[in-house]
Amino acid sequence: MDRQVPVSGLPDCFCDTPMGREIAAFDWDSAGPGPVGGWPRSLRSLVAMMLACPTPMFLAWGPRLLCLFNDAYRPILGWRADHALGRPFREVWESIWPDISPLVEGALAGRPQKVEDMRLDISREGVPEESYWTFTYSPAYGDDGRIAGMFCVTGETTSSVMAERARRRADERLDLALSSGNSIGIWDWDVPEGRITVDSRFASLYGVDPALAATGAPESAFFARIHPEDLARVEAEARRAIEDLTPFSSEYRLLGPDGSVRWVSAQGRCIAGPDGRCHRFPGVSYDITDLKEAELRLRGAMEEREFVLEQIARQRLLTDPEEILRISSEAIGKRLGVNRVGFYRVLGARTVRHDGCWTDGVLAPLTGGQATGHYGPFAEAERRRGQTMVFGDSLRDAGGQLRPYADEGVLAGICVPLMTDGAWAAGIYLHQASVRSWKPAEIALAKEVVLQTWLAIERAEALISLNRRIADQETEIAQREAVLREEFARREAAESQLRQLQKMEAVGQLTGGIAHDFNNMLAVVISGLNMAQRRLAKGEAGAAEFIDGALEGAKRAAALTHRLLAFARQQPLQPGVVDANALVGGLADMLSRSLGERVRLERVLAPDLRRARVDPNQLENAIVNLAVNARDAMPEGGSVTIQTANAMIGAAEARATGIDAGQYVRISVSDTGAGMTPEVLAKAFDPFFTTKAVGKGTGLGLSQVYGFIRQSGGHIRIASQPGEGTRAELYLPVHEGDETPGAEPRRSDGAAPEGRADEVILVVEDEERVRNFTAEALRELGYSVLSAASGAEALDILGSGAPVSLLFTDIVMPQMSGPQLAERACALRPDLRVVFTSGFSRNARVTGGGTCAGHGFLAKPFSFDQLAAAIRAALDGG
Repeated sequence: MDRQVPVSGLPDCFCDTPMGREIAAFDWDSAGPGPVGGWPRSLRSLVAMMLACPTPMFLAWGPRLLCLFNDAYRPILGWRADHALGRPFREVWESIWPDISPLVEGALAGRPQKVEDMRLDISREGVPEESYWTFTYSPAYGDDGRIAGMFCVTGETTSSVMAERARRRADERLDLALSSGNSIGIWDWDVPEGRITVDSRFASLYGVDPALAATGAPESAFFARIHPEDLARVEAEARRAIEDLTPFSSEYRLLGPDGSVRWVSAQGRCIAGPDGRCHRFPGVSYDITDLKEAELRLRGAMEEREFVLEQIARQRLLTDPEEILRISSEAIGKRLGVNRVGFYRVLGARTVRHDGCWTDGVLAPLTGGQATGHYGPFAEAERRRGQTMVFGDSLRDAGGQLRPYADEGVLAGICVPLMTDGAWAAGIYLHQASVRSWKPAEIALAKEVVLQTWLAIERAEALISLNRRIADQETEIAQREAVLREEFARREAAESQLRQLQKMEAVGQLTGGIAHDFNNMLAVVISGLNMAQRRLAKGEAGAAEFIDGALEGAKRAAALTHRLLAFARQQPLQPGVVDANALVGGLADMLSRSLGERVRLERVLAPDLRRARVDPNQLENAIVNLAVNARDAMPEGGSVTIQTANAMIGAAEARATGIDAGQYVRISVSDTGAGMTPEVLAKAFDPFFTTKAVGKGTGLGLSQVYGFIRQSGGHIRIASQPGEGTRAELYLPVHEGDETPGAEPRRSDGAAPEGRADEVILVVEDEERVRNFTAEALRELGYSVLSAASGAEALDILGSGAPVSLLFTDIVMPQMSGPQLAERACALRPDLRVVFTSGFSRNARVTGGGTCAGHGFLAKPFSFDQLAAAIRAALDGG
């Protein structure tokens, strides 16, 4: 029996090797990971496997990538060997760090790196020397499943690279025997005679009498020693070289008289005779057995590492502990070619329970409970002490301590106990029904598998426990949700009250602002009319100038109410298909004059701009408003840029802004002015907020632009920084139908359309002055006019039989509204036409008068020309 027993002070997971003892004795407290006994299981497992392998390996662990390595790796370090342990990997290999750092970064990012025959100029004796290496960098995972470092399996391939290089140059040399110092033999093949002359070393390797070989032995004597699996291939390669006169290069195995196998690399070149055929075939052979064995060891170590990583990846995808045990047992069983593999848990003081056993059928599976002493007191004592048991022939155990295994047909095995807090908790067993000599790498693999598997089991069981706790808390969560809903309802009620208070505060601010601006405009109207009245009373000229001033003040007041209604989203828009490039171009001259000589206007118009659907008049007002604001921000001059572009609003931004995702037309107005602080920018859209001096602005400009854009289904965004200027972006809905822009609003500079005396207009208005002005204006236009102060009075006139062509009525009146009057009037006279009027523009969408021949709407205040156009259009059926 081969039993691993640790030396004093050496952890049981470490092999008793020079590097094992050095790692155990190293001061890891100051280096970083702490005492070896407190290392994570994953770290101890990797170190144990590394120390047990004869292949050069190292491990770089932790944030600083501290170096740990095995005895086989120590010669590679050269003069660094005595100082490399526990130092950061970058410091150890600082001279080649630029070459290997990308590979290190890839491995730490979770991408295993494999390099073959990489040149690294390493200084092992104080002088850099050319060398070649084949190695892998693999992520090393911690107990928490995260990447905690990097694991490397390496092997020097300098010899093979150099040999390959020598082979490539073989056809350039006349004397192959002088080209290599590693040759084991030189041969010269007389092809026509079929005899080969070789030196004594070549003859000995091929098992041919040296004396005979020195004078020429039959070629069959040499080919007879080539491994049967390689013979046909080598014969074909030699035959092709002879026939084609091409260089010969081949690697194959030789079988010695004692059954040993050696690898040979043979190279040669045919020399043609006068007839052009191959007469001589000289060459040289190399013994590459050591290199091939090193390659096989390296390949085996890499495959074992890939196996472990693959198992870890598979285990992470599983949540059932039983399934994790089953697939892990089967995987290692098939990997190592054993008859039975399984796991067990320790239950209580005297019982273990077998789980996840796999067998190939040679040995019966172990299931259910079993006494801890089932395999005898010796095996139980070893497992309780945490000692790994390794035996190759239970029948040859002189002390009889392994007899219980032999009685069950188990002749060889590996038993790895798992300790938790110093107590035996679980383990893995590998049983073989035949005698077997276990390799250190196989023992190390078994140890790593049990550690990694139990980590996966603990993770799965923790997840099951967590799900159970979550399920148990569902009722409590539901109850808390009910409490939260009730609290949310109370909070919503409180927030509703707060919003109402805020609305009232906003109404107060709005009322004060309107009163201020309206008083200024009324002062112009009243003063102008007073001055005109005085001039007319004195018979002096100049009254018309004051009347024009009063009219301009009245128009400004009307414009203010129009903007206020648009801001309140109660002013009906007239959207149409708009070419924003054309609209901006049409504004250019007016904007240039408005901005003044110190401000330069620039336009950047997208050639493939889509059409927008928006009220063109309101859009013009918005652009002018933004441009004037930009001018006011640059008292010393600067530039204003108006830019158009197609824009896409994504789903995330659409949710944040409250508009639909999709294509938009973007118009941006930017300046090189003073910009705004974050505090000012946050209030930019607030009604009546302005940074201008008293009398220089109402604070409604941006608020009105905001109201118009939102009412149009778009979005506005402003970006600004002090000293960096301001950029306002308007996002307008794209017109999805016909791309032809809508017609511009009609402007008429001609005379107002007049009426005829046989066209009778019934004016219904409860405000006497408005009623009298309207009636007098209609008479001035040539119409006959009847007047009524209420709906009842109007019905009396209609009921008297008086001729009436059109009913012109206010909408908001006491007792009977305009729409109610229209319904009753049109019931009496179905051919009656109706025009509604109101100072509250949302009444433009009034319903009523459905039985009339037709009806229209005229918003207050209206001019003489607007009244004439509305009445004429209604009478003409427009």
